[in-house]
Parts: sequence; C-alpha cells; structure tokens
Amino acid sequence: MDGNESLQVAWLLPVAWFYWQPVLSEFTRIFPKTTVFTGLFPGFAKGYEDSVNIELVGEMKVVGLTKSETGYGDNFTYLSPAIIGQLLKLRPNLVFTSSFGIWTLFAVLLKPIGGWRLIIAYEGSAPGVDYRNSWLRLTLRRIMVSAADVCITNSHAGKAYLTEFLKAPAERVFVEPYEIPVLDAFLAETSDSKVDFSSLKHPTFLFAGHVVPRKGLKCLLEACAILQSQGHSNYTLLVVGDGTQQEELEAFCEQNDLIDCVQWRGRVDYKDIGYYFQAADIFVLPTQEDTWGVVVLEAMLFGKAVLCSKGAGTSELIVDGENGYTFSPDDSEALANQMLQFITDPTLSTIMGEKSQHIMSQYTPAAAAKVLAKIAETALA
Repeated sequence: MDGNESLQVAWLLPVAWFYWQPVLSEFTRIFPKTTVFTGLFPGFAKGYEDSVNIELVGEMKVVGLTKSETGYGDNFTYLSPAIIGQLLKLRPNLVFTSSFGIWTLFAVLLKPIGGWRLIIAYEGSAPGVDYRNSWLRLTLRRIMVSAADVCITNSHAGKAYLTEFLKAPAERVFVEPYEIPVLDAFLAETSDSKVDFSSLKHPTFLFAGHVVPRKGLKCLLEACAILQSQGHSNYTLLVVGDGTQQEELEAFCEQNDLIDCVQWRGRVDYKDIGYYFQAADIFVLPTQEDTWGVVVLEAMLFGKAVLCSKGAGTSELIVDGENGYTFSPDDSEALANQMLQFITDPTLSTIMGEKSQHIMSQYTPAAAAKVLAKIAETALA
C-alpha cells in the first residue's frame, strides 16, 4: 500500500499490555504515524522502549456489576471520554479499536465527523464476554459491527461469534492471531541463580496466572490428587501467581498430601517469568474461560508441550497428540491421564515442545503486523 508514511493511525487499547508491544512496534514500522491511546500503560517491555507512541488518556477502571465463580463476570470498563478530543484533534485515517467498550462506541459515533475507517479487533469468544443472552449488549455490538469497515479476531470461535451473533459479513472478518509475544521481552538481564529451581522433580508442570476460580487451578490440583491416589508423585507442579483462591487451594494441597509435589512461587515480574518457562517441561492452562490466553503462545515460544483447556481461545493452536493435549474445563480425570503420559514417558515433553516451536514459527509479530496492514488496506479500499 502506497503512502503509508502519511497515514495517521490510532489504536484504542484499554490496556497497552506487554504482549501487545511487539506487534505494535512492527506495525509502526509500516505506519510510522501510529498513536496508541490507552487507559493503562504498565511500561515498555524489555527491548521495546519508546518503539511505539503511547498516549495515556485518563485512567481505566473495571467496575464489577455481577460476580461469577468460574467466569469473567458482568463487568463494565470505564475509559475516559477525553478520547473524543484526542481523536478529533488527530483526525486519523484509520482507527483500530479493541472489542466493544465505550471507546469503540465513541469511535463509531464520531466516524461521520472524523471520516476515518474503523477496524474492530475482537480478542476471541468466551461465554462471560459474549453476552449472547443480553438483548441490549448484542444490539449495541451489532450497531458497532455494522459501522466497522473490517473486523479481526484471534480465533475461529471469535469469527463465529462475530458472524453468527453480531451479523458481521463473513468476508469482512479476518481470523489471524495478532497478539503475539516474543522471547526477548521475558528474559531479564539477570542471572539464573536469582531463581532457585534445584528442588524441582521432572517432569515439571507450570501454571502461571491469577489464582482465582476462572483460571481453573483447582481442576489442575484435583488432577494432581488423582495422580497421588494412583501412587504417582514423581513430578513437580510450579504455581506462579497469586489471588483470592490461594488460601483455599493451599489447604486442598495439605488435605491431599500434595505438599511435596506443588511449589507455590507467588507473583513474578513479567520480565522474569521466562526463567520459569525455561525450568518447566509442560505448561498447563486449565482455565474455565479465556477469550485468548496469550500465555499459551508464550509457553510454545519456549518450546513447551501444552495442556490446554478448551475454554481458552488458544486451544485452537494445540494439535492433540502433537504439541500437547486439550481437555474440557473441570475434567480433572482427563487432565490427570494427560499428565500421566508425560510422567511415564520422559521424552514426550521434548518431542511435543519442538512441535510447539515449529507451530509458533509462523506466528511472529512481523507476520501479524503484515496481516494488520493488509486489513488496513482492505478498510481503506
């Protein structure tokens, strides 16, 4: 596409999280006049300092309307209306906006005034965020989708939601993983000696995430309890993260004699998490629901076999029997059987880990940026 250097592009992201930055950096190489507007910016990931023009607009706040024991719950994300002035001042040619929040609504309402083309990026489908039984939410989303020139989603489940429920024309919905992490952002310039892994038994399984019901750690620990009852304890489960369910699950470990198998490492800085991926043999995401689950891609980049719940969008990247296995949320027995295969065959994690890396070789920030550029060309046509 000619004239990229002169095109003004705005990205509206509630959170400009670390894993967004590699793709946005590559995208900025194609469209130098790109500005990312966000309500929460945790700082730049290692190696991406000042690679993207970030503008913090107000402060993002998540307001919980109803709670869910296993899902996302009914939430409203507050984002500053000051984005209106920012968009009218910038007058971008293209606006990429994330999902169906208030900023997307503003971008839709202002589109006739600003004259921009609009691209909606929907991370993926999950019961807790699809609101399929909410007439009001679906109506608003259908209005937003009808105003969008193009949509993109990470997963085929996301496309099904956009086309079947929100009535987006199939030819205007692109499926391509666009939230792609890179290895360099994980490995801090520190020595491995700062993290002690000498007590690990192999195979080592890794869980990394919030210790809350939605993330499904209880299902994973129940699988460990099943293995314990069968006499299998020659492995380690590393738990990285903390949350409201930790005390309950630590008590579960005590009651089921899992103290020697489970190590609680607490919250870890993003820049240091790579050491835990390196130390582990298999990554486990037992989530009840995740629209995407970028942590699975992170594990695959590190060459890890993956056990992934079908509740995660990234389960689409797991080829059963090749780079890992998928299982239904809450099916602790199936998960225990899958874990047992790695315990009884020490070579399996290496073979499957190599397959994970091979799969990830096609999903790079540069490749994702090219797809986004193609989508931009479609929107501008």
